[in-house]
Amino acid sequence: MSKIKFGIVVFPGSNCDHDTEYVCNNFPESEAVLLWHKDSDLQQCDVVILPGGFSYGDYLRAGAIAKFSPIMNEVIKFANQGYPVLGICNGFQVLLECGLLQGAMMHNRTHRFICKMVHLKTANTQTLFTSEIQAEEILRIPIAHGEGNFEASPETIQHHLEHNNIIFQYCNSQGQVVEEANPNGSIQNIAGLSNDAKNVLGLMPHPERACESVLGSTDGEKIFKSIIKNLIEAKV
Repeated sequence: MSKIKFGIVVFPGSNCDHDTEYVCNNFPESEAVLLWHKDSDLQQCDVVILPGGFSYGDYLRAGAIAKFSPIMNEVIKFANQGYPVLGICNGFQVLLECGLLQGAMMHNRTHRFICKMVHLKTANTQTLFTSEIQAEEILRIPIAHGEGNFEASPETIQHHLEHNNIIFQYCNSQGQVVEEANPNGSIQNIAGLSNDAKNVLGLMPHPERACESVLGSTDGEKIFKSIIKNLIEAKV
């Protein structure tokens, strides 16, 4: 069987594209290609990743300019056809800006850039991004962002709750979703959010930076392994 093909979009200012490419190429069942933001060919990828970084320098608002890149027209079509799209950090912000996810990212409540390890509770393990994560398992994955404070109207939050779209939440080491574990002020401690169809995921923490023990955690592998396993099963 052919390998699962990850397409990783590269915007001016992306700085986690090669990290993500390296991780995806490390799994024997998958391979990765880089997709330049001005192109309109997804190269027959099975899954698209919008990586972390500072697309277009975040000069207007994080992710606001990247949504106008030609490649995003194809990414939106790809997602609307039911194919998987993962946005990591700045990629999450781009997904919000282009309307594939509902809500908005504000500056961290401290108005400071935060870079540290956090604990994550997987609120929904029944998705193609989380199926390899145990129900009570707590992940340890780093964050690195200045605008990770997720906000939305009460109606939008209620919609997300009713459709189980909140996938990851910041928690303490015991798995308790408490205010003290919230690094940026994000409502409902939201760290990862999906669309209703569960094929689009925005994730503020960086799983690609938690895939080798030398980095302090391998918990990020579970997200990539979930994607790979589900796509392999879909091809059978």
